[in-house]
Amino acid sequence: MSLAPPTVEEVRVLARDLGLSLGDEEIEIYRRLLLGSLGAFGALDDAPSALPPIPAGRRWWEPTKAENPYGAWYVRCEIRTRDDGPLAGMRFAAKDNVMIAGLPLLNGSAILEGYVAEMDATIVTRLLDAGAVLLGKAHCEQLCLSGGSHTNVRGPVHNPRRRGRTSGGSSSGAAALVAAGEVELAIGGDQGGSIRIPASFCGLVGMKPTWGLVPYTGIVPIEPSLDHTGPITAGVRDNARMLGVIAGPDGIDVRCSGVPAGDYVGALEGGVAGLRVALLREGFAVPGTQAPVAAAVRIAADRLAALGAHVEEVSIPEHLTAGVAALPLLVQGMYRTALCDGGQGMGRPDLYAPGLHERMSRWREHAAGFSPILKLVTMAAHLVESRAGSRYYALAANQAWRLRAAYDRALAGGDVLLLPTTPMVAPPIPAADAPIEEQFQRASEPTANTIPFDVTHHPAISVPCGEVDGLPVGMMLVGRHWEEATLYRTAYAYEQG
Repeated sequence: MSLAPPTVEEVRVLARDLGLSLGDEEIEIYRRLLLGSLGAFGALDDAPSALPPIPAGRRWWEPTKAENPYGAWYVRCEIRTRDDGPLAGMRFAAKDNVMIAGLPLLNGSAILEGYVAEMDATIVTRLLDAGAVLLGKAHCEQLCLSGGSHTNVRGPVHNPRRRGRTSGGSSSGAAALVAAGEVELAIGGDQGGSIRIPASFCGLVGMKPTWGLVPYTGIVPIEPSLDHTGPITAGVRDNARMLGVIAGPDGIDVRCSGVPAGDYVGALEGGVAGLRVALLREGFAVPGTQAPVAAAVRIAADRLAALGAHVEEVSIPEHLTAGVAALPLLVQGMYRTALCDGGQGMGRPDLYAPGLHERMSRWREHAAGFSPILKLVTMAAHLVESRAGSRYYALAANQAWRLRAAYDRALAGGDVLLLPTTPMVAPPIPAADAPIEEQFQRASEPTANTIPFDVTHHPAISVPCGEVDGLPVGMMLVGRHWEEATLYRTAYAYEQG
């Protein structure tokens, strides 16, 4: 694209929109000065790209309905770069907010219909280099904003454990494909629970690592302070193996702290004898908690005690008011990053996809098709911003430190917090013409226990711990920052015990 020189009338309108009071002579002066400024912008159109070339020979296709019974696949492919390595031959799917150069990226939204990714995400490169085989892109929720699996523009994703039930969101397709046995590994993303919720609803293991452990380079964000990516697998060992491959700084994502990958597989056999497990009382009392779910998680805690862990209940009252920090960060952060700032945000020395920015700048053309939860977030953020700017984002960011300190105090006297991942088992997928309130509820209700730890950046893993009426229940274990190995050790002992 090219930037045409501004007319006098365009500068007049521009000044008025910005609250600038300019006379006719000043308008002409600034019009001439703008010509010079815009020249630097225009020169970038002809500058060499800093992005690596798209690998040749990558082929993809959209599966037929018969090949896609749960609606989980977006596009299929078969990409491998080596036949050996720690994950040799293991099949994986990437959530469709993850860039794979040369393959389409929809991110669940009509805004990006026809967009082709311009780079490989760091973690995709790492998985391929470890010998894993990429089988395709997994559908996700509309701009990744839903805890249910009904907001993708192409239709709902069904839970393989029971058709007609949600698979959870926003990593809806990723979890469904693992649960269906079509892949062993899947990349998920988590800003409010989007790895752990689908893992809970589909009976899988989902790890949200410490913020900054796994690079987010090449993944479409929601809000940089909440963005996490991590593994979804059927079992704990494969989850640990996968995290060991994708963790560690990549030299691009400044959110990475420099902490390297740990020996997560080596930690598995440590057992839980002497481990201090704290049942988070408030985690069993969030709105919508189903009594059989809470009971199943308490039985799981008893099992850990029988294996030698010291289990006792703790209270963190701040857990029930975590939304005070979480919602303003998510609402205003997403509005700015995903919509106003081109889908990737600004201000970080990142690797950007210019084509994505161009597409996302036209989001208003597709806003009528937004899901109810996305419409609400967009309206709320615009309203708050028009009245108070970013004041409440700043207040929420400061509250996040208070919330983090509350969990840290509890973790100082215990090694692991334990609570239900989701308050309920997988609810029904709402009909396409369901009331707005029902669609919103299904998108938001699973997040009460998960979203606080996106705000505080603590690692958290969901592990299946039973069933209610044939539907899986998830137990969530939360640890100190960078102590994923302790979570794997605890989860594996429970799984094997």
